[in-house]
Amino acid sequence: MSKKNKPHIVNSGYDNGGASRDRKTLKTWTPSHYSAKSDIDKNLNLLRDRAYDLAINSAIGHAAISCLTTGTVGSGLKLFPRPNADVLGISTEQAREWSRITKREFSLWADNALACDFLRRNNFFELQRIAFASCLVDGDSFCLFKRRVPTSYSPYSLRLQLIEAMRVSNPLTEGAALSTVEMKRGNHRIVNGIEVDSDGVLSAIWISNRIWNEFDSVNPELTWQRVRWFGRDTGCRNLLHICTDTRPDQYRGVPLLAPVIEPLKQISRYADAELTSAIIKSFFSIFFEQPQQNLGFNQIVGDNEVAVDVSEYRLGPATMCALPRGVSVKAIDSSNAQSTFDVFLSSFLKQIGAATGIPFEVLLHNFSSSYSASRAALLQAADTFRIRRAAFVQDFCAPIYEQFLTEAIALGRIKAEGFFDDPIKRKAWLNSEWFSENNRFIDPVKEAEGVRLRIALGLTTREKESAELCGVDFWENLSVLSEENKAMSNVMPQAETEGDLNGKS
Repeated sequence: MSKKNKPHIVNSGYDNGGASRDRKTLKTWTPSHYSAKSDIDKNLNLLRDRAYDLAINSAIGHAAISCLTTGTVGSGLKLFPRPNADVLGISTEQAREWSRITKREFSLWADNALACDFLRRNNFFELQRIAFASCLVDGDSFCLFKRRVPTSYSPYSLRLQLIEAMRVSNPLTEGAALSTVEMKRGNHRIVNGIEVDSDGVLSAIWISNRIWNEFDSVNPELTWQRVRWFGRDTGCRNLLHICTDTRPDQYRGVPLLAPVIEPLKQISRYADAELTSAIIKSFFSIFFEQPQQNLGFNQIVGDNEVAVDVSEYRLGPATMCALPRGVSVKAIDSSNAQSTFDVFLSSFLKQIGAATGIPFEVLLHNFSSSYSASRAALLQAADTFRIRRAAFVQDFCAPIYEQFLTEAIALGRIKAEGFFDDPIKRKAWLNSEWFSENNRFIDPVKEAEGVRLRIALGLTTREKESAELCGVDFWENLSVLSEENKAMSNVMPQAETEGDLNGKS
């Protein structure tokens, strides 16, 4: 059969399904899929404004941000150095001792707000919560590496400065509007404050001295500063971008609440309406009714008109009041039964929880189901927390640790042979894990039994379980327990002897 006479094939593949143009439910549905610049960048400012409003003024929006921040970061992710002893050619005991020294030095810097925060307000663990929560609300956040002269209380010059996402924007130039998504700079282009070269490779960011649409009497002039992504001479990072990309060619992040902005706002409005209705219905109101008199045309009511003075009547226990003849009392129903509110709200909250990766029970802190269902919800939430924690460690914690360790080794406070000479050894020294307290147990006895079985079967280690579940170092615990056991062994025999003596006496 010739190509000219080849019959047209219809109803093949998705043509008879999701790509159908004939079905009534689909033929008017013709969305378009554009680039990240069109879908994300041009709508980002409005998305941020609405997401921020929901995060601070909506109970559910605030709960989603707070729940993810607490579950992912907790009180702060703690450093557990894990140098690769095999690659470095050192013993396990030497690697453990090096980890202990490194943790002590890192704690000297991280625990002190004056030592790690450029603004001298928060320590490293508080900065983690701020950076992560800002990333959820605005879609991304930034951290600059700054330097200060070392002091007697801190031998390290490294300082961190967090930058709000709204301050990273395109610089205002003559003839350009602030709302412009993309602008040219030589052979580079700037997309929402992120400067990239002709190949799309990150080059720099542009930071304004204040949020562009906010009036500031102290800084009335709006200016921008260009910060290179990597140092020109050293090639080291100058800044960090905390962001979760979901598409290729994406340079800015999307707020967590972006997919659920409309239902969250509608739920807030519905809740406000129900609350107002409940308040109105809570008032007990009565009306005095009087039969209408049949009056002729232009007839005027005389002195016989019955008038009720409501100030003469009071409601009270065992109260009897005589009303004028022909006057009756009607009470307004004050019942407050919103029978469908809870069902409707629960249905939407489950959808919002699914969209944000937080189970309904965890989002509302409401574990009214069975043990199995509640534990399944916690485990599902733990998966979300683990994924987000790994991304945050790669974007924030690990690069900061690299900057710190580089300075510590350069100062000679930490010894690491081959760190500056061999990239393999450098990576081996930098190997680390980050954990936080994760005590989300419904039944601690069952959870402890599960840990014991996993260790017995060789599926995990005591070191890993201690770090994951409690955020503590197993070897430090072992050392303290050893001292405690020695102390108890010295005390208990004496106590037993004294008891025996007291008994004999």
